[in-house]
Amino acid sequence: MSKIRILRILNRFNLGGPTYNASYLAKYLNDNFETLLIGGKNGKYEASSLEIPHSLDIEPLILPELKREISPYYDLLAYKKIKQIIKDFNPQIVHTHASKAGAIGRWAAYHSNVPVIVHTFHGHVFDSYFDNMKTNFYISLEKELAKKTDLLIALSNNQKKDLCEKYKIAPDNKVKVIPLGFELNKFTIDKENKSNKIRAEFNISNDTFVFSLVGRIVPIKNHKLVIDALSMIKNKTNKQIKILFVGDGELRTELMEYANINNLKYSYKTVNGDEDIIFTSWRNDIDYIMAASDAILLTSNNEGTPVSLIEAQASKLPIISTNVGGVIDIVKENAILINKNDANALSNAMLKLVNGHFIDDSILENRQDFIMKNYSIDNLISNIKDTYIELFENKMHSKKTMIF
Repeated sequence: MSKIRILRILNRFNLGGPTYNASYLAKYLNDNFETLLIGGKNGKYEASSLEIPHSLDIEPLILPELKREISPYYDLLAYKKIKQIIKDFNPQIVHTHASKAGAIGRWAAYHSNVPVIVHTFHGHVFDSYFDNMKTNFYISLEKELAKKTDLLIALSNNQKKDLCEKYKIAPDNKVKVIPLGFELNKFTIDKENKSNKIRAEFNISNDTFVFSLVGRIVPIKNHKLVIDALSMIKNKTNKQIKILFVGDGELRTELMEYANINNLKYSYKTVNGDEDIIFTSWRNDIDYIMAASDAILLTSNNEGTPVSLIEAQASKLPIISTNVGGVIDIVKENAILINKNDANALSNAMLKLVNGHFIDDSILENRQDFIMKNYSIDNLISNIKDTYIELFENKMHSKKTMIF
């Protein structure tokens, strides 16, 4: 049997789950499949993560026309370019990842008569992103796109519930849950040396309690909630506390000003040693950041399946997170869950950990074991491979039946 050709389309190669997911699939689905990986250009405040596919000997095709922002002109150019790529590559499967690539890529695949079309929701924009008019437009668009898609992949049960029940994007039988997969072993080894390296780089003493939040500095991530909570607890403990904001984005300058207003000291990349908050910008050594951290924060108003919480559990760290999106599907007793925008709850949870009321180590070990088993690359590859073959064989059988 000849290899099944897959065109895999990604929004852009920024640091996060979609880049890892698409790169791993392009690399390790190599027995029965031939993959062409394409993606758009990163935004102004996003560091490129092309080192992820490059480290796997994958050279993606970059489409400058596929931009994050909505642009009728560039979106049409991207659509035409993807249609040409489909014509040249002649894939049996087009698999899109995330919203922008999912919209343009699926339209192009549908109008090019690609046999199988698959889309992965790495989150959705139906809550806390836009006003009601825009939100309703995107819901309507996704409903229409779902009709032209053979299978929608959700990353968690809660996300599938959103798609099928809450927003009614597609019926239950058209949505399949397939968790992300990662190379997680690096989060379990050499942790002391990694911690020492990061704490030395940022002049952080060993007795300082470090909270880290990993992600884009954009409105949906709600970093301001951390600043509010830190300002509330700073004078309630003798313990030294530092926050690492790992990432960057359009709100960084505004967030620095907000720290000033709250009488908190901050630095960007370089440090003096007396900072309350360190903006590290983008890093490609997240296993080192995790090793140097005492707890991981997530304060988003909406999430799909947050990669930082998977990495935190592989690192055997306690978590404080807003109870949004797919968070509840990947954390258990190892996390303190709070309502979004609740600064009091966040400050109380942070103070609890700072004062030594840690989550039991056996719970953290159990969650580490669970994450290592269920979010491995092997699981991801096996699930996707079986899904592709089933979809392709069903489509081919359906065509033969129609001909007969």
